[in-house]
Amino acid sequence: MYIAMSVREISIRIKREVEQMSFQIVTTIVFTLSMAFFVLLLGMFINDQFKKIVIYEDFYFPHQLTTLSSPIYNLSVVSTHLVCNSSSNSSSNKSMDLKDFLSPKDLWHAMNDDELMWRASMVSQVKEYPFNRTPKVAFLFLTRGRLPLAPLWEMFFKRNEGLFSIYLHTSPEFNFEPPPSSVFYKRRIPSQTVQWGRASMIDAERRLLANALLDISNERFILLSETCIPLFNFTTIYNFLTKSNQSFLGLFDDPRKIGRGRYNKRMHPIITISDWRKGSQWFEVHRKLALKIISDVTYYPVFKNYCTPPCYMDEHYLPTLVNKVCPKLTSNWSVTWADWSAGGSHPTTFLRKDVTEEFLDSVRYGFNCSYNGELSSICFLFGRKFHPSTLQPLLRIGPKLLGFG
Repeated sequence: MYIAMSVREISIRIKREVEQMSFQIVTTIVFTLSMAFFVLLLGMFINDQFKKIVIYEDFYFPHQLTTLSSPIYNLSVVSTHLVCNSSSNSSSNKSMDLKDFLSPKDLWHAMNDDELMWRASMVSQVKEYPFNRTPKVAFLFLTRGRLPLAPLWEMFFKRNEGLFSIYLHTSPEFNFEPPPSSVFYKRRIPSQTVQWGRASMIDAERRLLANALLDISNERFILLSETCIPLFNFTTIYNFLTKSNQSFLGLFDDPRKIGRGRYNKRMHPIITISDWRKGSQWFEVHRKLALKIISDVTYYPVFKNYCTPPCYMDEHYLPTLVNKVCPKLTSNWSVTWADWSAGGSHPTTFLRKDVTEEFLDSVRYGFNCSYNGELSSICFLFGRKFHPSTLQPLLRIGPKLLGFG
C-alpha cells in the first residue's frame, strides 16, 4: 500500500512539473513573439524617420547628396529627383523637355508597325502650339538602295535647313550610310521587304508617313522614288506646297478593265463599286490627310484580303480611301509627272540624251491646272523616271534652269 501511495504522489508531482514547464514554454513563446513585434515596429519607425531625413536633405541639398557613394543614397536621389528636382544637371537623371516630344532625335526604333501607327496617330486636342512652329515638308523616299541622283538632291536641299525632313525606306539588307555631311545621313527608317503591286508596298508608304508624323513640325508629305527629280528650286516647291489648301493625290473612276474591272465583289458592303477609284501611287498630302491614312483600320484589311494581282493596291487603295473619307481634301491630281504616252504598265524612263533645257521646261510650264481656285502654269513639281545616267546633265543644267546650287 505504501508503494501504491508513493507511485501516486510521484505521478501527481510529475504532472504538476509538466504543467509548470508547459506554462513556462508558452510564456517564453509569447514573450519572444512580443519582442519580435516590438522590434518590427521599432524598425518601421526608424526606417520612416530615415526616409524623411533623406528626402529632406535631398530636397534642400541635392548637389551634396549626389556625391555620396552609398547605394542607398543613390537610390534615394533617383526617386526624389524625378519628383522634386527636375532641374538637376546630372546626365543620368536628365529630365525630358518639350523638344524630346516634338521630333525624334534618332529615326531608328524598335516599334513594330502596329505600335508605330498607334504612336503616330496621336493628335493634341490643344490647337495652339506652345512653341514657334515652322512647317516643314517631309520628303519620303521609297527606294531599294542607294539614291543614284543624290548629288542633285543635295544641291536642291542646300541652305534650306529647318524647312524639310528626309526619310528613307530601303530594302532591309541595305546598310550603306552616306558621310555625315550628307542630308541623307542617318535618315533610314526601320524597313521591310517590298513587292511591287502587293500590300507590302502600301505598308512601306504608311510606314514612311507614320515615321514622318512623329515630327510635329512636318506639315506636308511627298512620296518619291530613287528615279525622281525636283523640277524647281526648294523655295518654289516649299511655298507651293505649304500655301496650298489641298493635298495632291489623283483619283478617278476608270470604267475600263484596268479600273473598275479590278474591283472584287467580296469587298462589298464596306467598299462598293461606286467607291472604287484609281490613281497615281506618288502622292503629296498634308498632315490631316496623312493622319487619316495611317489611322485606317476599316478599309486597309479589305484591300489586303481582296486586292491582289491583277488588282494593284498602290493604284487603288489610297484613291479609294480618300474618296471614301475625305474627297474634298485633295485637288485630284499628282504633282509628280511621268510620261505614260508609250502605254504599258510602266512610264517612260529618261536617259542622258533626253535631258535638255527645252525638255525640262516643257514639263515645268507645259500644263495648266487649278491651284487654290486660280489658274496656274506650275502643276508638276517633280518628275520621274530618270535613269542614273541623267545625273551629269542635270547637275550641269540645275544651277541655271532650276535655280539652285
